[in-house]
Amino acid sequence: MSTHSTGFTVLPYPRTRQLMVDGGRLGRNKHTIHGLVEFDVTKVRTALHRQKTGTGEATSFSAFFLACLGQAIDADRQVQAYRNWRNQLVIFDAVDVNMLFEVEVEGVKTIRPHIIRDVNHKTIHELHTEIRAFQQEHQQSEESKFIDAFVRLPSFARRLFLRWLFRQPERLKEVYGTVLVTSIGMFGHGSGWGIPVTNHTLQLTLGGIAAKPGVIVNRIEVREYLSIPASFDHDIVDGAPAARFMERLRKLVETAAGIED
Repeated sequence: MSTHSTGFTVLPYPRTRQLMVDGGRLGRNKHTIHGLVEFDVTKVRTALHRQKTGTGEATSFSAFFLACLGQAIDADRQVQAYRNWRNQLVIFDAVDVNMLFEVEVEGVKTIRPHIIRDVNHKTIHELHTEIRAFQQEHQQSEESKFIDAFVRLPSFARRLFLRWLFRQPERLKEVYGTVLVTSIGMFGHGSGWGIPVTNHTLQLTLGGIAAKPGVIVNRIEVREYLSIPASFDHDIVDGAPAARFMERLRKLVETAAGIED
C-alpha cells in the first residue's frame, strides 16, 4: 500500500531487499580484493551470431561463460574454498555457480538467484538449457521458495542463521553455491565496472561490452571487450593465484573454447 503526499510518495520497503541488507552486513567483514580486467569477446560473439544465423537458435553467452568458468576453476579449486569453524579450508570438487537473474514477480522486476550445480561437468548446451528453464519457471525453483520463506524471518534470526551458515561450508554450498556470477551489462550499453560487496570467495561481475581498438597480429582492429571485475576473498586467495586463474579464464573466453575448435 502506498501513500501520497506533497512532493513525495511513500511505498512499503520490499521484503526481498532484506537479502541485500543482510548480505552487505556480512560482506563488510570480508577482506575482499578486486581486479578490473577486460576480455576480448569478438571471436565468441561472432561465432554465436554465426550459429544463430545457421540454425535459428543461438547458445547464450552466459552458458558459454559458465562453461569456461568451470574449466578455469577446475585447474585450481582453492579459488572457491571456504573456512569452517575449525579454521580449516574446505575445497569443493564441484563448481556450483550461484547466478543472479532479473525476473518478474507479481508484475515487479526483481533479482532471483539460481544455483547451477556441477558447472565443471556440464556442456555448454546443458548449461544453456538449464538457464532457459529457470528463466521460464523461476517461481517454482528451490531458491525462490527459500527466499520467500527466509525474508519473513525476524532480522536477528536471519543474521544468526547466516553467521552460522558461513562457518559450515558444506551447508553453505547447498544454499549459496561456491561461486557467484552476476551481470550488470545486460541492463545498459558500453563498457563499465560494478564493484560488488560479496560474500563468496570468488565473485565475477560481468559488466558492459564496448568496441575498442585492439592489436591483432601487429594490426590495430576494432574489437569488442567485456569488462569484468573479479572479486576474491584475500583471506583465502592470494594475488598470484588469482591472477593465474583470471589468465586461464581469459584464454578460454578469448579462444571461444567449446564454440570454435
